[in-house]
Amino acid sequence: MVEGTIGKWLKKPGDTVKRYEPLVEIITDKVTMEVPSPVEGSLVRVLAEEGETLPMGAPIAEVATADSPEGAEPETASIEVGTASAGPESPGTTGHLLKNVTPVGPTGGAAVEISEPTGAPDPAPAPSPAATAAPAPAATAPAAPAGQTRLSPAVRRLAQEHSVDVSRIQGTGLGGRITRDDILKFVESGAASAPAAAPAPAGQLQGETTADGQETHITVTPVRRMIAEAMVRSVTEIPHAWSTVEVDVSGLVALRASVRGEFEQKQGGSLTYLPFVMKAVVEALKEVPTMNATWAGDKIIVKHNVNLGLAVAAPDGLIVPVLHNADQLSIAGLAAAANDLAGRARTKKLTLTDVQGGTFTLNNTGALGSNASGPIINYPEAGIMTFETIQKRAVVIPAESGDAIAIRSMMNICLSFDHRINDGAEASGFLSAVKNRLQAMAPGMSIY
Repeated sequence: MVEGTIGKWLKKPGDTVKRYEPLVEIITDKVTMEVPSPVEGSLVRVLAEEGETLPMGAPIAEVATADSPEGAEPETASIEVGTASAGPESPGTTGHLLKNVTPVGPTGGAAVEISEPTGAPDPAPAPSPAATAAPAPAATAPAAPAGQTRLSPAVRRLAQEHSVDVSRIQGTGLGGRITRDDILKFVESGAASAPAAAPAPAGQLQGETTADGQETHITVTPVRRMIAEAMVRSVTEIPHAWSTVEVDVSGLVALRASVRGEFEQKQGGSLTYLPFVMKAVVEALKEVPTMNATWAGDKIIVKHNVNLGLAVAAPDGLIVPVLHNADQLSIAGLAAAANDLAGRARTKKLTLTDVQGGTFTLNNTGALGSNASGPIINYPEAGIMTFETIQKRAVVIPAESGDAIAIRSMMNICLSFDHRINDGAEASGFLSAVKNRLQAMAPGMSIY
């Protein structure tokens, strides 16, 4: 990690900011992280604009603190991207991105840490990256936009019952979270029946149209640029090979239909086909362990933990949160964990742990109507698998008494694998292991 990009300023010059209150979003690879203010004071000057990419150690803002002598102009504290040593004349606190840390997610990145510089009075313990995601109780949690607030299952159901658009509600709970009372008050006010603002027409592009009207030029966002760089790196450094098999998932379709109602009533979240495929994949990775590996030049590193990356289409672009130790969860547990990760990925609530240590990636391209795909491997993993849309087709059913034709629910699973680590035999073995497990699923099987 040698640079960082300013995603969005959460405060503007002149605003008062509390200690640990989110100050700026910094984009590291495919992860957008909120950097909290290391001190209490006011934002004096912004030194880096949104979208600007800076090298390690570059100052991005100045915050006036109460550390200056009485009667003098308050001195400022620099918040920097990078590791920088603060001299005695720097009275504030420095926030920086760490060098030489474990990469974040499949394509790299870095951690964010707040540290007290030399000369600062009464240094307080530096919060860990996880702690910065949840402000200290003493600090006032900022109200998050309703569209970015994570809902509890009960609140989500209540909103659905009253057809309430939660993006129109300002939450009053901790951190701006929308509560049950917020939903009820919104409904009682009659605002729920008022028409919401019309969305932009589908397919409308946000960009600059040329004078002749023949082209639209769209500015590349920092996240899109990082995704592009990560994809180029993956394709450039990993020799991809592809394989596809067809799976009869008629039993899986019936199993999901038989347990869906009970699960959604108990858990409050949806039950898609994803957790069933996840279960088959994590078990197959145990059977073919070289698919859960990394190429290291003179050696192949086989990972013992199955940390499954789940490709999520977030508002700012593709992101791959990681479900750690996925092989230790039941289908129901995988469903709950996947729903939680996807929700937090779309609302920018992921922590560092959520995007670290992926060993294999799974992508539900079938949700987009895809029938077959050749996915790009998430560097430095050994493989990525997609599962495609389920279609009813007439297929031949072999039988000793004679072949028969039946209507079955069929699905393709597509694997991209690193040909340095695995050959066709291992790839076929892995896909067969996934296929056999999916085809063995049927009503009566426990998902708990």
